[in-house]
Amino acid sequence: MIIPMDVSMEVAPSPQAQAPQVAQQSGPDAALLVLADGLVLRGEAFGARGCAIGEVVFNTGMTGYQEVITDPSYAGQLVTFTYPELGNTGVNGQDQEADRPHVRGVIARQLAPRPSSWRSEQTLPAWLQDHGVVGIAGIDTRALVRHLREAGAMNGAICSDGSSPQQVLERVRSAPSMAGLNLAATVTTAEPYPWQSLCPALFDQRTMANPERPYRVVAIDFGIKRAILERLVAHGCSVTVLPASATLEQVLALQPEGVFLSNGPGDPAAVTSGIELAGGLVDQVNLPVFGICLGHQILGLALGGQTYKLGYGHRGLNHPCGSTGLVEITSQNHGFALDGASLPGELVEVTHYNLNDRTVAALAHRHQPLFGVQYHPEASPGPHDADHHFGRFVAFMQQRRH
Repeated sequence: MIIPMDVSMEVAPSPQAQAPQVAQQSGPDAALLVLADGLVLRGEAFGARGCAIGEVVFNTGMTGYQEVITDPSYAGQLVTFTYPELGNTGVNGQDQEADRPHVRGVIARQLAPRPSSWRSEQTLPAWLQDHGVVGIAGIDTRALVRHLREAGAMNGAICSDGSSPQQVLERVRSAPSMAGLNLAATVTTAEPYPWQSLCPALFDQRTMANPERPYRVVAIDFGIKRAILERLVAHGCSVTVLPASATLEQVLALQPEGVFLSNGPGDPAAVTSGIELAGGLVDQVNLPVFGICLGHQILGLALGGQTYKLGYGHRGLNHPCGSTGLVEITSQNHGFALDGASLPGELVEVTHYNLNDRTVAALAHRHQPLFGVQYHPEASPGPHDADHHFGRFVAFMQQRRH
């Protein structure tokens, strides 16, 4: 049972700030969570000790905390997990979406005292400590989420270095907002590389294609997840990954049969090199292009659309998306969205909407093999309803061969 906490504020908040604070914590394991509007919550430190500043967001998934923590799309963020317990399955080398955590901090209601999984290789707190990621537990996450839903996602800090709330607040308020940040440049690969499947046995049950010659795909890494690369391979693709700064000439030099624009963090409008590349790809009339999440937004911008920041974003495993007669339950992680009204209707069709708020969830070019989805068809974690989009990409490349 989770017991409601007393309401309390330590720093003068904005008029919208109304959220509980947990009981006082003190001593070497004390930690603060301070939001830009002045809300101060006290809890217990875990993972690394220190101070991390980032955008405070929440994820509603009931599973997959390791995949979330290692997803490069969460770079620059302090992630609140609404599921009340973390660490119950530990961590292992197979469930990572990158070679290290990318979140700046983790906010939890409570930690499991010990992991209970035959796959566990390390505890969550020890793993975060090894990678220098701070955490705070003992927070009333339900109240924090309500606060973020009402006031919007905002900058905050997790501090366990002995700083006072006022000192932390000053640092938080001087930090840049997520809007305008090109974080893709900070998480992309430095050099091109061919992808070699790490865990092929895990994907055998969902393998959909086995062509005699794999389809040559160039993937642009704006913060790509390993699960996406694995799904491309499982659908019959041979993948070469290029940095976010790749030019059209560098892409075409590899003679791809299709180009994939990956997920990633930050403001899509700030990824100017990616938008320029996507615009050049649109001019390659018969070349299939597939974008996911940030890649979807970049493709929409290249087609003439505009993006805007969502109030508190979409992050979870249970978002319904679709069109008339078709609904997919999807995994999502994004804080920006395409403005549907800004897309040129003569060129672009909005094929799916988020059925919670009618934001653009997927688009397709009306005359060319170009499409993007805002959600994550690779899931990891999440439902597999949308895996067919990889098959759609492959079908475009198959048609091009013939």
